[in-house]
Order: sequence, then C-alpha cells, then structure tokens
Amino acid sequence: MYRKVFASKVFDRKVVLITGGCAGIGRALAVRLAQAGARLVIIDLHQSELDSLVQHLADHHNAEAIGLVCDVADAAAVQRVVAMTVERFGGIDVLVNNAGITHRSGFADTDLSVFERIMAVNYFGALHCTKAALESLINRKGQVIVLSSLSGFAPLLYRSAYNASKHALHGLFETLRFELKDSGVNVMLVCPGFTATDLRKNALVGDGSVSVQPPLAMGKVASAQDVAEAIYRGAVRRRRLLVLSNVDWRARLLARFFPRLFERALLPRLSGMKLQQGDGN
Repeated sequence: MYRKVFASKVFDRKVVLITGGCAGIGRALAVRLAQAGARLVIIDLHQSELDSLVQHLADHHNAEAIGLVCDVADAAAVQRVVAMTVERFGGIDVLVNNAGITHRSGFADTDLSVFERIMAVNYFGALHCTKAALESLINRKGQVIVLSSLSGFAPLLYRSAYNASKHALHGLFETLRFELKDSGVNVMLVCPGFTATDLRKNALVGDGSVSVQPPLAMGKVASAQDVAEAIYRGAVRRRRLLVLSNVDWRARLLARFFPRLFERALLPRLSGMKLQQGDGN
C-alpha cells in the first residue's frame, strides 16, 4: 500500500542497526526501513532466523542487510557487533533499541534472577548498544530510537521487573537527550500499547522458565506493521516522544493525577485481568 511518506529520502542509504529485529515490531520496522532505502544491520539470537530475514529483505525489497548473532546483555558482544558495523558500513546513522523480554509473576514469587535477566536485556541491552554506537551517532548527527511501553508511565500488574526496566529506560534516555541537545543527535522514546507480537509467547514466570501467556483482554490490539509505520513517521520528523498506546492519554492522565481511580478502573484491565464480582470497591 502506498504511504504518503514512502517517497521520503531521509533514510536512503542510511545505516540502521536494529536489536531484536527478527520478530514483531523489530522485523516490521526492518521491512519498513528497507522500503525507505536504508542499509540494515539486524541483531538477534538465532542465525537461522537472521539469515531468513536478510534473504527476505534482499529478495522482496532489494535491501542491503546483514544479520549478526548477539545477546545485547553481553557488553563485549555488543562492542564487537558495533565495530563490525562501522568497519562494514563506515558508521551508524540510526540505532533502534528494540530487543526486550517480559514476565508475568507476582513480585513475591519472582526469583531475583528474573529481575536481573529482564534488566540485563531491556535496560542494560539498550545501554550497551547506545554506549557502543554513540561516537558514530554523534559524528553522523544520527538518531536513537528506544522501544519503551505503556508501562513506562502506567504500571501493569504482575510485571514489576518489566515495568521497572521501562521506567529505567525513560530515566536514562531522557537524561541522554538533554546531554546531547547540542550534538544534533535525536533521541526518540516510543511507547506502544498492546501490539500483536511474540513477546508473550516467550514470557518468563517467577522461577525463570518460559511460559506462553494468554492475550491481554484490553480493547483493540495494534499490528506490528502499524506500529512500525508510526515509528517510521516519527523518526522522519525526529520526534522526542511517541505514545501509541491503545488507551494513551487516559491511562497516562489517570496514573499520574488520579492514581486511586487508575488502580480501580484501568489497572486490572490493562494487566489482562477480568474483575471478579466485588472487585474495585
């Protein structure tokens, strides 16, 4: 389908590094940026999935792309991937910190290892990648795009580690944005709402094992392609904050200014819970 900004040349031949790029929003964004002429470096955990995506981008979008295995929680591995990218393409114009994992378990029943793993991927992963790519991003007056969440400003029940990681991202990247204000580097925080991705299929539970979680029962679920299109448009305009939540301003307003009402009226539904008779009183 033709898009009004499809003809934009903003990302033509630009080097874009996307973490967690083989599925969900990361994959959809890789496709969208390939359509815009970007040269892509996609990092994820499985070489076979990376090879398949790179082949798809070449065959269907004539894109120049490479796929590199890397766990973003490993700072040394991230340094190697960024060095390979700079050697291959000369630098990095856009960094998309998309890699992330979640969990569903009560705080008291969640092992410390789960908190550590989620922070290692969601927070330190973005920190590692940004730290490694920063010199190149400054030299090219580039962009950092950070995938946060609705839970960055409105908490979800039974996701204390996930919520904490998203709050940490806001603290880090809002500070970085201010520090880089004279450098020409744009920092855009993206807060999607409920999106049809595989994130819940790989959710951790309290003991650290993986368990597929049921879909959240809260209104309309956005497609990864629609979210990627919104991110693309926001990046073209070098936005600072992009809130794409299905409940957007209501959750944000209630959580900030009417916390009791938020906890009673929205929090259970946002967390995928159905109120039992008598709940909410």
